[in-house]
Amino acid sequence: MNELETITPDLSAEMNERRAFLTRMTATGLGAGLLGLSGIVSAGGASMPVMKMGLTEKDFRMGVIGPATLSLLTSQIAVQKASQADAREFAGFELREAIAVTTVLKELKTPVPPMDAKARATLAKIQNTPSGHEFDVAYITAQHDNHVFLRDLATAYLKNTTPNEPTFVEQQGRHLATLALNQFIEHVELTARILKELQA
Repeated sequence: MNELETITPDLSAEMNERRAFLTRMTATGLGAGLLGLSGIVSAGGASMPVMKMGLTEKDFRMGVIGPATLSLLTSQIAVQKASQADAREFAGFELREAIAVTTVLKELKTPVPPMDAKARATLAKIQNTPSGHEFDVAYITAQHDNHVFLRDLATAYLKNTTPNEPTFVEQQGRHLATLALNQFIEHVELTARILKELQA
């Protein structure tokens, strides 16, 4: 146990949770810039960025629209190429969800960021993998990872904003995140189940 953990175990646990969240943000290609980092804290000899206490509704929208757009594009392909029954059914569910989410976000004037290298690689893999078991595994794995990220983003946004007298815009953001979170959680569970079926 390092000095920081000895003095402030609650702070250390929170920092570890934020570190894990930032790692997932970076892994999905959004990077730390989206989060509005407020500084660097040294913990156990390793420097790490620290998030500001609140994600704004704009941070949330910007965090969702890229993964939702990728889900839309890959699901358009998967409704044609998925061969396993549950993977094909999920593709239809996900396509409808992604169309709805991206439509709402665009109506809220949320700009679509350019795809990063990871997103481009995922899309290329879905485009270039022939229909069959390998395609189904690639598509459902990508969807699982995407929804884990979206679930964690919505959870972090709701946890780090206050429901007490928010602005109208923040209130809209909380409503959107609350509704979306249920769908994100459901799709994490569905994709995890389908992956087990595919790997059996």
